Amino acid sequence: MIDTVTLPISRVEWEGAVRIVRSIHPPIDLFEDIADPADWPLLISAEQKTNPRLMETIGNLDLVPPERRVAGPGASYLMAPFTHASRDRPSRFSDGSFGVLYVGSHFNVALLETMHHHGQFMARTSEAQGWTSQFREILLDVKGELHDLRNLGPEHRGVLDPVDYATSQVLGSQLRGSGSGGLVYPSVRCEGGETVGAFYPDIAANPVQGRHLDYHWDGRRVDLYRVVGSGEVVRIV
Repeated sequence: MIDTVTLPISRVEWEGAVRIVRSIHPPIDLFEDIADPADWPLLISAEQKTNPRLMETIGNLDLVPPERRVAGPGASYLMAPFTHASRDRPSRFSDGSFGVLYVGSHFNVALLETMHHHGQFMARTSEAQGWTSQFREILLDVKGELHDLRNLGPEHRGVLDPVDYATSQVLGSQLRGSGSGGLVYPSVRCEGGETVGAFYPDIAANPVQGRHLDYHWDGRRVDLYRVVGSGEVVRIV
């Protein structure tokens, strides 16, 4: 196990970083509103009286400390990974009990990561070949002091295992519990790329929706993506 005290902390500032999310999740009006995040609990309480399904959309706001919540245009894309955290959806650095916002340093990092996980889902459910779910490309900026895993020694490479997340989930829990803002680490699916795993939404800013993408499942893997609108189709080798 990595001694978290010895991990270096680096200043990370990325402009135009990329996150790709499923299009079935629409923006959440409350987060997009200009209201002060500190007022959200009162607004939720008031609206629940006429909209009992509101919490299904917003999720668990208590999972994000008030001082670290973000609002304004595009805020849904930053808040949703945290308010909808679930043990049914663990990730590399979380067992699902808390959220992590994963952002790629460039498009191919986010693309290959989401294609991998979508392919795993399609295989588990024995889906037929064809064009499947639609995704949204989100462009955003990242800025923060983050624990740096980009120069781990070979004895700690297990924390970046492509498949087994047991070690990395323990590390993520330890770092978040110690007050860390998140991690920066080399992409395990895109050579030369990097990824940030942010523990709080305010590590990112200025999210803007980019392209809509369709993924194609060939029965074994996601092998193509299509840009909605232009119709451009790209094969992933």
